[in-house]
Amino acid sequence: MKVGLIGLGRMGEGMSRRMLKAGIEVHGYRNNYKKAEEQFEKGYISGCTTSLENLVQVVHQGSEMTGKVPGIFMMVVPAETVEETLNELLQFCVEGDIIIDHGNSNFKDSRKRAERLSKLGIQYLDCGTSGGVYGLERGYCLMVGGANTAVSVCRPIFDALAPGIDAAPRTADRNGYTLYPEEYGWMHCGPAGAGHFVKMVHNGIEYGIMQAYAEGFNILHEANAGAAYVAAGDAEVAPMDCPADYCYDIDVSKVAELWRRGSVVGSWLLDLTADVLRHDRELSKFDGGVSDSGEGRWTVHAAVDLGVPAPVISSALWARFESRRLGAFTAKVLNGMRAMFGGHDVR
Repeated sequence: MKVGLIGLGRMGEGMSRRMLKAGIEVHGYRNNYKKAEEQFEKGYISGCTTSLENLVQVVHQGSEMTGKVPGIFMMVVPAETVEETLNELLQFCVEGDIIIDHGNSNFKDSRKRAERLSKLGIQYLDCGTSGGVYGLERGYCLMVGGANTAVSVCRPIFDALAPGIDAAPRTADRNGYTLYPEEYGWMHCGPAGAGHFVKMVHNGIEYGIMQAYAEGFNILHEANAGAAYVAAGDAEVAPMDCPADYCYDIDVSKVAELWRRGSVVGSWLLDLTADVLRHDRELSKFDGGVSDSGEGRWTVHAAVDLGVPAPVISSALWARFESRRLGAFTAKVLNGMRAMFGGHDVR
């Protein structure tokens, strides 16, 4: 099997290396050809090209039906560049080709793209891909949407990228039955758009889990506030009930390490949290402003469209907005009202 891989950043490179290990020939393209050459010299790709046109030609080579055999092209590019990349790629693709979008595209866009490409005889798979820069070693969790025929053709690719059945303890004794491909770490979620829909909700859940960890560690971080509390002369803030109750100087980095072992809240996200806290328990290199890449918003939009309550994911999204001081004017309005009706000082 031969594939063309568009996007050779850390994630794309990791995917290529896993496919090569499985015997899949991978030809890559990236804007920086010099870096692509370096990756080729290191054995991370089978070959590299200077343009998308050359990439398509290489993938179609090697058969008496050159130009007719289906080519498989994998896009590992940012969501905002998918449309531009796709339009350029389509200039050179032929009927029967398969294009896989491994980015975090909106599922609605993926469904429209699949409809558009089907009229050209080209199959489009949306593949929500979780694993990031750690996927090379851990494997990638894949959520695939699209036609059955294209998914079947691409099974060797998904098998190569996925973590495999040993990545997690099995949930039950299945009497010799294996739930394939889900127990191997990938799933055909449904028709076009379904893969990115499942990945969208996956990322929305991620927002909520991360926010819960962050809030919990913040409470621990502030647990010694009673020691510095001054009760007198402050009518603007509700007094602390019993400062002596909050005189605990807790090392959050050690708590993170503790919770990794045997705790019900243990997870890979906690592993990463413990790692960053171990190097700097005050996280001084981070300014506190947290980005949102879109999936959280889309998950909340979907919840509203479906009439499904999602308070945790929604509040986690609002918290990210607030972290970037997008609510600063709200606070100013509140301060203005309090100053007018009660003469309260601004804190």
